[in-house]
Amino acid sequence: MAGKMVPKIILEGTRLTQKTELAFTLNDHPGVVGPRKYRYHSPLISAEWCGFTNFPWGRGLINFDPSEEAQAMETYQTWARMFELQRYYSWIVDRFHISTQLYQLMNHGKLYDFSWLEERLLPLGFRLVFLTRSPESFAQAREERLKVSGKPSQYDNLDVFITEQEQLRELVAQSMLPVLHLDISDNNVAGTADAVAAWLRDTGGLYLPD
Repeated sequence: MAGKMVPKIILEGTRLTQKTELAFTLNDHPGVVGPRKYRYHSPLISAEWCGFTNFPWGRGLINFDPSEEAQAMETYQTWARMFELQRYYSWIVDRFHISTQLYQLMNHGKLYDFSWLEERLLPLGFRLVFLTRSPESFAQAREERLKVSGKPSQYDNLDVFITEQEQLRELVAQSMLPVLHLDISDNNVAGTADAVAAWLRDTGGLYLPD
């Protein structure tokens, strides 16, 4: 055996780019987590959890109010420390600090500097996967999502997603983490997972030296 596989992946992209579907697929992919004879606890987390409010579709680490800034930054500090304490574990993160930058910039006009966070994530082997889709493919993706969505109104205006995607592209370009850009317009989640696994393998992202 080459060693213990401990990849650390942050998935970023606007809504309808199948980040969550990819996260679950990666968590079962033998090229990412090794061969499994049975399923066990998934190391999946998300900044999209609305844990700041006691009602559905509330606020959290991405869409916090300015008055909740201290709480949000403390939460990021806590996640960073958790990762450091469990550095020899695999983590798959479905949206994180760049999604926070996007939301806060577009809704409150403030760009948060997360260089301190990335400086702590880099030595742990964190890598960024940026998922995009062509503007014309958003409509079909919306139709599929409406079949299962608990809040379909959030997909009414696809122009918002296209604008968000371009802003995310600029934010991702400023990241100091290794980045893989992938187009999910064909909705091929399995193929995309294969591409992520190959990238991790080829760039040393599966293992962490002592």
